Amino acid sequence: MINPIRQLAGQTAVYGLPTILGRFLQYLLVILLTRVFTRAEYGTISVFYSYASFLMVVLTYGMETAFFRFSEHEKDKERVFSTGMLSLLLSSAGFIFLASAFSAPLASAMDYPGCGEYVIWFAWILGLDAMSAIPFARLRSERKPVRFALIKFTNIFLNIGLTLFFIILCPYLDRNFHASSWNRALHFIYRSDWGIEYVFIANLVASLFTFLQLSPMMLKMRWKLHPELWRKMLLYALPLLFAGLAGMINETFDRLLLRYLLPMTREMTEVQVGVYSACYKISILITIFVQAYKFAAEPFFFSYAREKDSKQVYARIMNYFIIIIGLVFLVTMLFLDDIFIRLIGPKFREGKGVIPVLMMANIFLGVYYNLSIWYKLTGKTIWGAWLSFIGAIITLALNFWWIPLGPDHLFHGYIGSAWATFICYGTMMILAYILGQKYYPIPYNLKKFFGYLIFTFLIYWISTMVHLTHLLPRTAFNAGLLTLYCATAYYIEKQRLSKAS
Repeated sequence: MINPIRQLAGQTAVYGLPTILGRFLQYLLVILLTRVFTRAEYGTISVFYSYASFLMVVLTYGMETAFFRFSEHEKDKERVFSTGMLSLLLSSAGFIFLASAFSAPLASAMDYPGCGEYVIWFAWILGLDAMSAIPFARLRSERKPVRFALIKFTNIFLNIGLTLFFIILCPYLDRNFHASSWNRALHFIYRSDWGIEYVFIANLVASLFTFLQLSPMMLKMRWKLHPELWRKMLLYALPLLFAGLAGMINETFDRLLLRYLLPMTREMTEVQVGVYSACYKISILITIFVQAYKFAAEPFFFSYAREKDSKQVYARIMNYFIIIIGLVFLVTMLFLDDIFIRLIGPKFREGKGVIPVLMMANIFLGVYYNLSIWYKLTGKTIWGAWLSFIGAIITLALNFWWIPLGPDHLFHGYIGSAWATFICYGTMMILAYILGQKYYPIPYNLKKFFGYLIFTFLIYWISTMVHLTHLLPRTAFNAGLLTLYCATAYYIEKQRLSKAS
């Protein structure tokens, strides 16, 4: 029998490959964007993607998780696929039509007058991505991580390649071949007065190509929406929609609030958003691992729930999860000044003080994702909505309180936003554990979990206390601390690891 934890680890690795590589390449793209664009322009990009993250939750409205749930319970899985797929097709098409028809007033309402084309482009990006959600979920449900990864890879390389083409190559050709036939041909596809517009266009083309790659799955399905099944899926999914909306408030709303609550001019608020967003990019290295893990873990948890030892396996998975997430934290923080902070332009590095706070916050978020599987397995998805709603209240309250404070206050501006995120995710994590033990008790080893987390933060604290000015001894010292963490974790876990093999 295949060891379930090894199976999950293998699938996480396959799902994680495009996620990790994609985020790594996007970090390389951040190196470019934070040097090509001003802090205000990068802030504008961040604001639009914050809106996009929020709207993506609305447009998928929990149907991915509903698909996993009902695929395990329905004998005819094709009914589940066609019902979920048609639901998203219709709602996404309606969204694209309405957003395109009212693009100008929507842009003005967002305080970007004259940028209606941005709204149209993002309407299509979001609509296409939402319609691709169920086919991607089916690939995960059917354990086809390789095809999933290949399609994701295509999206990543096309997006980044087009961005480099428009931002680097086209301006170069425009400057150096001004009078040539190349330049005249170039002007059919390139406008020299556009900049951040091409970041959005590259994303749109990549999303369209991904949708086309998945379209054979849609064309082969039975084009029938089953009303009774759709009603059940929707009832299951709607609490997840509210949970997702509240979750997006926790993840992205601080960038939008900074834009409106900072007591500064509009241009200066865009600068602050740009600095905070660039530093946030570094802090989400943990989120990269969590996202890759979720792609494999969600269908695994549903399919393994019927096994007798399921709860024991879930507890062991959490154990290894915390070890790895602590390792990601240490790799980032121990080599922050020498490697990771250099990924962003020098003008953006003034905000690096929030990175450790955001990293710890994302550790709490990763643990929360693991703990929260209980309400999905038991069908009590309303608790997911309540937990996220509580987190959203904390996020909004603390941001409204702290952001407008002057620089003489400890939690002013985006520093307050970072600590609000920390408190929000910490609270959600604790509540998810308490409720989970009541409704779906899993024998987590809390002493070991907290031991690993405390050990992780202790190693980071030691690194901050030792100040070595030269690169080589500093790197050797931090590498030694990292080795100490890995050796300690291996020593503690080696007996169980030998049994697993």
